[in-house]
Amino acid sequence: MNNIAIYPGSFDPFTNGHLDIVKKGAKLFNKVHIIIGVNANKKRSYDSELMKDAIEKTLSENNITNCETIVYDGLVAEYTNENNIGYMIRGLRNNMDYNYEENIAEINKLINPKLEYVYFRAENVAVSSSMVKELNGYHKDISKFVPGPVMELMKK
Repeated sequence: MNNIAIYPGSFDPFTNGHLDIVKKGAKLFNKVHIIIGVNANKKRSYDSELMKDAIEKTLSENNITNCETIVYDGLVAEYTNENNIGYMIRGLRNNMDYNYEENIAEINKLINPKLEYVYFRAENVAVSSSMVKELNGYHKDISKFVPGPVMELMKK
């Protein structure tokens, strides 16, 4: 396996917390695939292709050149197999996140036993996509929680 990582999520929306994890991963890995997962059972608040564009603009504004954003409809562990990716990046806010991630890691390791997990500590543990969506729904200022391009998308 080469020094490539995957950072999957719904990113609905992509927050500054997600951006922080991307920045940390981009320093450690030669390339990071940011995967916007498509879950047929979940209704998205923001179109995945528009969110992809907002993430790409955010990466560009932050001079992050070793990341690419992909919308993917499938199992993340299969994507890692198909693309020779050896690492999965995850952000942890608390012990509940850790327990959740470890359960998913076990399932993913059944599909790709070579997949290694790298956990980064989240800097702003209060920020979540759900919280940002709720604040936005009440017309509160979310500018300190999401990158500019994402905020533009959310305001439309």
